[in-house]
Amino acid sequence: MLLEFKITDVGFMSYYLGLEMLDCNLIKTPMECRVKLLKFDDRIKEYPTLFKSLVGSLRYLTCIRLNILFLVGVVSRYMEAPTSAHMKAAKRILCYLKGTIEFGLFYSFSHDFQLMGFCDSDFASDIDDRKNTFGFMFFLEIVASLGVLRNNPL
Repeated sequence: MLLEFKITDVGFMSYYLGLEMLDCNLIKTPMECRVKLLKFDDRIKEYPTLFKSLVGSLRYLTCIRLNILFLVGVVSRYMEAPTSAHMKAAKRILCYLKGTIEFGLFYSFSHDFQLMGFCDSDFASDIDDRKNTFGFMFFLEIVASLGVLRNNPL
């Protein structure tokens, strides 16, 4: 890309889409196990604009961090009236991103691909309206050998 565009390397990402991840606890799981978020609960109400901005930034990040796609979809359900529990879940995703900063997608050039798909369903787990949550992920794997990739000019 350096041949086509003028690019400046600013180092590791610490400030992204208005979010600055400074001092947070590094965690290895993006959501606590068996947490059930409610649409209407008696917790402290959060500022909806701030929550929508945070979730929107997380949705943008799902392009390169597919492992947070399901969780961002879960917290997106509560954008109309977010509470402190919803904000805590969204902030936990940020702490997970900070703790796994080395994760991401790598795009390479090849003509030999193998398509693999995975899916999972959580039947009627939404406490508010008993809707299903369904997630899927597809991988396009390079099946070429290392010898072929070594001869590739890219």
